[in-house]
This record gives sequence, structure tokens and C-alpha cells, in this order.
Amino acid sequence: MKLTPVGIDIAKSVFQVHYVDQETGEIVNKPIKRAKFLEYFANRAPCLIGMEACGGSHHWARQLTNMGHMVKLMPAKFVKAFNIRNKNDAADARAIWMAVQQPGKAVAVKTEIQQAMLALHRMRQQLIKFRTMQINNLRGLLMEYGEIMSKGRNKLNKEIPVVLERIAERLPAVLIDTFREQWNGLTKLDEQLRVARQLPPCRQARHLQAAARCRGSRRCRSRARGRLP
Repeated sequence: MKLTPVGIDIAKSVFQVHYVDQETGEIVNKPIKRAKFLEYFANRAPCLIGMEACGGSHHWARQLTNMGHMVKLMPAKFVKAFNIRNKNDAADARAIWMAVQQPGKAVAVKTEIQQAMLALHRMRQQLIKFRTMQINNLRGLLMEYGEIMSKGRNKLNKEIPVVLERIAERLPAVLIDTFREQWNGLTKLDEQLRVARQLPPCRQARHLQAAARCRGSRRCRSRARGRLP
């Protein structure tokens, strides 16, 4: 059975859908509110649905796949080549509709577990970035008062109490308290990063999932017994 190609430009509130009705030949390019999106495709024959691989696309791809549709996620650069008009929702949906019918490597739809692992690592990287920013900010502010801190986190922890006690004699108490709060905040970030480091790497999680699928397949079991090359 030939699947009807559908291009969908997803957004936060209103999605744009573009396809050609196979029975009437009518070109449909209409907006659909987020709350009615899945309902619109619930009772339709299986379609080949194309979407740009962007924020939220993996979630909607999973939902549509569970409804029996075939979903193809495509890189934005690949879709951009098919947008021959001004950039708007209707033109983007039409470009996606054209792109989904062309041969090209699709972006694999991630499972919720895979996205959860990526989210954890992304948050860990954000914590590292924020900690570095706080350390550099603290060093820069103390430099304004003639205090040059040594390189390295351990040396910073040893020197901070002495430095704050020395400059407290000539600077407002509220500023000294702010310095101490920022310094104590580094300890909280260290604790959060310590917990994050205990998470298994995303690559290791993918290897474990692949190994589980392999153990469950008959071909892999036969290969282990030496029956297959």
C-alpha cells in the first residue's frame, strides 16, 4: 500500500500540515492546534510523515509511530533546500512534504530512555559551565581589589578564607558576604556534579541495549553455538 506523504512543521502551539489528498487531488495546507494534532491523524490511513529533527520532534515521532504511521525525521539543512518561497509555516510544511519523498538518510527516532540519558549529560555539562563561570567571576572581582588567586581549585579553596579576611577590613560587609555565598555555592555545584558523574555514559547505555537485543535474537544465539558464520 502506497503511503500518503505528509509534511508537518511542528511548533509550540500551532502545527502546519501539508499533503495532497490522493482521492481528490486537493492540496491541503492547514494549521492544526497542538491539542488537536494527534486526533487529526488518529483515524487516517497510514501516512509517510516527514518532520524536521528539532525540539519535540522525537516525541511526536514516537506518538505517530504508535498510531501506525511511518515517520521520517530529516535534518533542517536537508529540508531547507526544498523551500523555494519566503520562510513561513505554510512554506516550511510544503518543503518538508517535498523532502520526505526524496531519498536521504533519516535521523533515527530516539526512545525516551535515550533522550533521558542525553538530558542528564546535557544538564551535567551545564553545571560544569556554570561552576567555571562562577570561579572566573570570583577571581575577576577579587582582582579588582589587588588579590590575585593562584591557579587550581584546591589552591583557590585554601586562599579564599585568608583573602576575604584581609579585604574585609576595608570593604563593605555586604560585599564580603556575597563573596562567601558565591564561594559556598561552588561546594553545592561540586556535590551535584559528583552525583552526575555516577551516571553511566550514554554510549555504554546504547551498548547495553544492543547487547540485550542481540541476546534475545535467535540468529545471535545460533551464531554463539557455531551454527552460523
